[in-house]
Amino acid sequence: MHFVRTAVPALVALAALLTATAVLWVVRIESVGPQHLVFFYLLPTVFVAVLYGSRLAMLAALAATACAAYFLYDPLYSFSVARPVEAGELLCFVGLALIGAKCTADLLRPAMGLMQNSAAED
Repeated sequence: MHFVRTAVPALVALAALLTATAVLWVVRIESVGPQHLVFFYLLPTVFVAVLYGSRLAMLAALAATACAAYFLYDPLYSFSVARPVEAGELLCFVGLALIGAKCTADLLRPAMGLMQNSAAED
C-alpha cells in the first residue's frame, strides 16, 4: 500500500510531463506556434505542485528542463544546446520553475490546513 501512495504521484507527474513533451515536440517539429516552448512546461510543474507539493514539482521541473533540452532545442535528440542564448533560456526556466514550485506549494499549504481544520470542527 505504501508503494502505491508513493508511486501514484510520481506516475501522475511523469504523465503530465510526457503529455506536455509530446504536444510541444509536435509543435516544434511542425514549426507552428511560438518559440521559447520550454516555458509551457510551467503548466505541468504547477499542476504537480498543487496536487503533490514542492518536492515532486521540483523534480518535475528538473525533468522538464532535460526534456526541453533533448526534444526542443537544436541539435534535437541531444542534451547539448547549440546556442548560448538557448542555454540561458533553459537556466532561466529551471530557476523560475523551481521558485514557482516552492511558492505554489507553500501558498497552498495554509489553505489546505484551514480546510482540514474546518472539516475537523464540523
